[in-house]
Amino acid sequence: MTKAVFQLEPLTCPSCIKKIETALNKMVGVEIAKVMFNSSKVKTEFDGNQVTASLLEETIERLGYQVLSAKVI
Repeated sequence: MTKAVFQLEPLTCPSCIKKIETALNKMVGVEIAKVMFNSSKVKTEFDGNQVTASLLEETIERLGYQVLSAKVI
């Protein structure tokens, strides 16, 4: 299992959490996607054979949120 943390621009509303988590958790290969509202971070665990960190980042940005940095662990 691969882990990645995405630092987003500051989130402004709690509904952002549900929007991002729902989209990422529906993706094939994503085991966990958890948004930390106070720090504006998204922590993920995924199968690197089915999905990439780049694809997760693109999905977050398509939802309208800017990814400031990404770190694959």
